[in-house]
Amino acid sequence: MSLDTRPKPLVDNWNRPFWEACGRGQLILQRCKATGKCFFPPAPVSPFTGRPEWEWINASGRGELWSFVVFHQSYFPGMKDELPYPVAMVKLEEGPYLLTNLDGIGPDEAKIGMRLAVRFPGGPEGFTLPQFGPEA
Repeated sequence: MSLDTRPKPLVDNWNRPFWEACGRGQLILQRCKATGKCFFPPAPVSPFTGRPEWEWINASGRGELWSFVVFHQSYFPGMKDELPYPVAMVKLEEGPYLLTNLDGIGPDEAKIGMRLAVRFPGGPEGFTLPQFGPEA
């Protein structure tokens, strides 16, 4: 398995700070100033108020496996050597859900509700992809 063959994320003005933080080994989220609730994916306005009153915060990097599916078919050429692999929906402690891959967990080991922590093992050129593995 090699993360450097994975597809590169599409970067825009709103998610650029997220990807830059991942490159530094940090997980950040936007937080609505009016409600105090975090949201993901990055957006120009809070989904709770519709206003551009939000701030970036450092996330704990912890959450739980909310759902997952195991891919047995190759949808991305750069990931065909990883088949079968789990694609996970992680519910972060701060509230938002993050669609990601699991690191250090095989499809047979993944269990709904298991505690996970973010890891930054690498990614395609110029990117570091957040992955989640068992919480230490």
